[in-house]
Amino acid sequence: MSAADEIASLYDRVIAALQGEAVDCQEAIDSLPYPAYMTDADGVLRYWNKACADFAGRTPATGRDQWCVTWRLHTVADDHLPHDSCPMAVALKERREVRGEIAIALRPDGRRRAFQPYPTPLYDANGKLIGGINMLVDVSEEQIPALAAQASHYRKVADAISDREAAAMIRRMADGCDRNAEALAAANA
Repeated sequence: MSAADEIASLYDRVIAALQGEAVDCQEAIDSLPYPAYMTDADGVLRYWNKACADFAGRTPATGRDQWCVTWRLHTVADDHLPHDSCPMAVALKERREVRGEIAIALRPDGRRRAFQPYPTPLYDANGKLIGGINMLVDVSEEQIPALAAQASHYRKVADAISDREAAAMIRRMADGCDRNAEALAAANA
């Protein structure tokens, strides 16, 4: 079983436990070896495990933070990702799991972490949305070479097209990938 399969299996077991009757939600979240948190149906943070603070480089504000425990978010191309557009917000607003996304968490100390989120809506016995749970898996080490490769690909595309505005936009995306790769490498040094 791959690491990704093990993560998915562990997460699925926690989700199943949370959707059962007599389950201590905090205990279930604390049992995860990754940063994990719960929100209410409006995305307001209700509980987070210690790994969240370590990952985000800040103490999340229960009852105040919305959608995410991170300070700021960026895309892999280094564009600002507003919290109300983050994967957890999408999961709750669209009432669906979000998988396969990568985001960059910016910490107050300037360091960055690439992560794969696993936001999942939670429902009561009547099917009413009651909140969401999210687990953040740090993929920084894998993303350093992936971002460098993506930057190279963007530059080749930019060099191959004749539309100057489009080429400039694609080069900015390449520069963003390079910035993220460099910041992740520095944080992992």
